[in-house]
Amino acid sequence: MKIRRGDSVVITTGEDAAQAPRRVTQVLDGGRKVVVEGANRVLKHVRRGHPKSPQGGRLNLEMPIDSSNVMLYCGACSRGVRVGYRYSDDGAKERFCRSCSQSLGAVSPAKESRAAKS
Repeated sequence: MKIRRGDSVVITTGEDAAQAPRRVTQVLDGGRKVVVEGANRVLKHVRRGHPKSPQGGRLNLEMPIDSSNVMLYCGACSRGVRVGYRYSDDGAKERFCRSCSQSLGAVSPAKESRAAKS
């Protein structure tokens, strides 16, 4: 899964497509869908007595979009980029920008070397 909660992403398709980075608030369905703040907003009509709106009315909700429609945002490139994985010198797995090779954050902690185990 290349997109995680809290990442900055750029939406590439649809009516919300813009180059402004937005934050991912939720990842659903094993990484296939993401909820991005301020994108894909819909109005849901609810009856009186609903837990989120006791008086009823219309709720303004953010709905999920497909993860293929977003790209991870690289601060150095200032745009959406493709993402790769590599191991750093200390053995930690990290994501990196395919354009400028800058690290985009660690995925897993550093592993012990095999020499230290024996």
